[in-house]
Amino acid sequence: MNDIARDASPAVAEEPKRRSFLADLFIRLVKEKPLGTIGGIIVLILLLTGIFAEALAPYGYNESLGVYRGPPSPEYVLGTDNLGRDMLSRVIFGARISVIVGLSASSLSVLVSTIIGILCGYIGGKFDLIVQRFVDAWMCFPALVILIVIVSLLGPGMWQIIIVLGLQYGIAGSRVVRGAVIGIKENVYVEASRAIGAPTGRILMRHILPNIMAPLIILFTTRMPAIILAEATLSFLGYGIPPPTPSWGGMLSGPGRANMLIAPWMAIWPGLALSIVVFGVNMFGDGLRDLLDPRLRGGVGRYGVKKVKEATKNEK
Repeated sequence: MNDIARDASPAVAEEPKRRSFLADLFIRLVKEKPLGTIGGIIVLILLLTGIFAEALAPYGYNESLGVYRGPPSPEYVLGTDNLGRDMLSRVIFGARISVIVGLSASSLSVLVSTIIGILCGYIGGKFDLIVQRFVDAWMCFPALVILIVIVSLLGPGMWQIIIVLGLQYGIAGSRVVRGAVIGIKENVYVEASRAIGAPTGRILMRHILPNIMAPLIILFTTRMPAIILAEATLSFLGYGIPPPTPSWGGMLSGPGRANMLIAPWMAIWPGLALSIVVFGVNMFGDGLRDLLDPRLRGGVGRYGVKKVKEATKNEK
């Protein structure tokens, strides 16, 4: 009897498993954003180069090989500098500096932007008015002038650069977070949480913060190339990471600039590495922004529109 009932029951079709958010984001990035995919590959290479710099570099970054201003050769692929140090090794270790400064300062800037933006956007009133006037005054000054003044007071060094760049870009970026919070706090579920007496901290952590993660990710990816370029600018001007630690901006300045005509490879390779990394991070950030921000990706996005069109054709 049970077998008959089991046979008579209608067959339930198994629903296809949905892909995870990261897998779907990766597929859409590859299909819709080829430049973003190339940028992602460049970012991945940068991260791996920075992490495994000791294993990849053939020599130490401050090791003198006795060959001064040697041109590129099979033994020294990118040549040597005026002190006989291998340029390939110094460019590889310079990638580590860019990774540390870029990730740390970008994380700090996003943290500062999140704290200021959430408090201003949610509390509002006089508090928001006073803080935003301070943000306006901060944004009126040229960024490079502020960076040079603060670094000259704190002194050169990696962690000083990270703190200065994190605060500089974090205060300016709080406007983006504030706008996102103002749009979210008027939703019904936030009003319902207030009505049942939920504490402010719980509302911010459970309702506000998860819904502004997409703008925060976009803010992080757009801040990282600007911070890498700003660190190179400060190092070029002599206010960045002091020698002998290799920084791409520092390699372009000083000996690289002085020996431009005699040994042009001393300035070409760090400049080329800096340009490729900034281009790659920018393209990767733009691709993620277009995929994560619904205002920029047109609702369901081009990939989703393509799937809808294919489904319509199949029905016909």
